[in-house]
Amino acid sequence: MKYNKLVRDKIIERIETKGEKAIFHIADEGEYWQKLKEKLREEVEEFLEAENIEELVDIVEVIDAIMTHKGFSKEALMTEQKRKEEERGKFEHRIILDES
Repeated sequence: MKYNKLVRDKIIERIETKGEKAIFHIADEGEYWQKLKEKLREEVEEFLEAENIEELVDIVEVIDAIMTHKGFSKEALMTEQKRKEEERGKFEHRIILDES
């Protein structure tokens, strides 16, 4: 079966433990960035379909990989999140803007 997609680090080992052969390569910087974006889209779609914590964890894992790849720290993320919260609020009040 052909995939051409980014997989978690232990997937190759799991495939080979089953006695199957995995054909893979290590992505360069450009391909890795492209595959991270594709993986994020894939995981979001899977979460929207399943709506479970397992799929949400996959989204967080991809976001962590993106942060590492882009050199963003969790501290910087939290600082930006707090800034946006103070400036624009959160999504707690379930406000739907109908027109502006």
